[in-house]
Amino acid sequence: MTENLPRTDRPLRVLAAMSGGVDSAVAAARAVEAGHDVTGVHLALSANPQSFRTGARGCCTIEDSRDARRAADVIGIPFYVWDLAERFREDVVEDFISEYEAGRTPNPCLRCNEKIKFAALLDKALALGFDAVCTGHYATVVLKEDGSRELHRASDMAKDQSYVLGVLDEKQLAHALFPLGDTLTTKEEIRAEAEARGLAVAKKPDSHDICFIADGDTQGFLAHRLGKAEGDIVDESGEKIGTHDGAFGFTIGQRKGLRIGHPAPDGKPRYVLDISPVNNTVTVGPAEALDVSALTAIRPRWCGAEAAAPGTYTAQLRAHGGETEVFAEVVDGELRVSFTEPVRGVAPGQAIVLYDGTRVVGSATIATTTRAAAAV
Repeated sequence: MTENLPRTDRPLRVLAAMSGGVDSAVAAARAVEAGHDVTGVHLALSANPQSFRTGARGCCTIEDSRDARRAADVIGIPFYVWDLAERFREDVVEDFISEYEAGRTPNPCLRCNEKIKFAALLDKALALGFDAVCTGHYATVVLKEDGSRELHRASDMAKDQSYVLGVLDEKQLAHALFPLGDTLTTKEEIRAEAEARGLAVAKKPDSHDICFIADGDTQGFLAHRLGKAEGDIVDESGEKIGTHDGAFGFTIGQRKGLRIGHPAPDGKPRYVLDISPVNNTVTVGPAEALDVSALTAIRPRWCGAEAAAPGTYTAQLRAHGGETEVFAEVVDGELRVSFTEPVRGVAPGQAIVLYDGTRVVGSATIATTTRAAAAV
């Protein structure tokens, strides 16, 4: 049975995380409609909210907190703003900066779900006597006959957000509600539902990009925090073909913005193949050199029972990416993965999420990759 909106002998005390967007507002309204005792909360994640994205594009601005409060008033639930700015800075923003400084490519939204919404927020909710945290994520929690829980993809694959929830463990799943997860409706229909409920956020644009980078310029944000550091751009042979202002401004697979003065011998585009923070060097080459046949991932987190036995799964490597078949096993606490067919543009720091059908098996952070060309 799905447990996105469980009906029990007593109403659950539910803390609805309200970002100020349409999804979380409708999720809170549905939780009330299901008979639960719901309280809304907006997370203040910046000591200076005006430094975060404005114009209704983020999830951490002053406008967002006001939108969330208005939605709570319409739904008819108590509403509070909780200050988690310091925790967010330490666990998400500083982690993002240090990962890029080390030449890795992090996913801050995944880290926010792990460290803020289903750790700091959930811990505080449970301490205050709440039974569950409700969010507007598109995913599904399934209660098994033995009492264990599984995380599954949303019914609508086009809106599925299980990738960024793959870090949740079984204890966290036991206190998570996703009222939108089993909804086979379009985003337009969710907006129509919000409008019918009288929620002013019905026409509010979705959030995009990284909420704590005010102007959307990731490279500029990192340069401001880490300082510019000129280095070399080299080809696969090690020949210098250009310069850059900081290796942290690049990601594996990047094509645009390389500022290479002359074309490759074959006239084809070149891509970032490697980022070395030690000598501040960026290596570029042809697209086929990006093909990866295997990887090792660290800090695996399991959504339920640990996947200790080797097996065949599907894997997702980015938030809006497709699935690919893999063979995975746990060796000395690390996840070892080999791909049935090579995949392109896999970067250390990214999350790999394993699936068994629609069930989320778990998530881990990519540490190293094996290039297909090198494995031949």
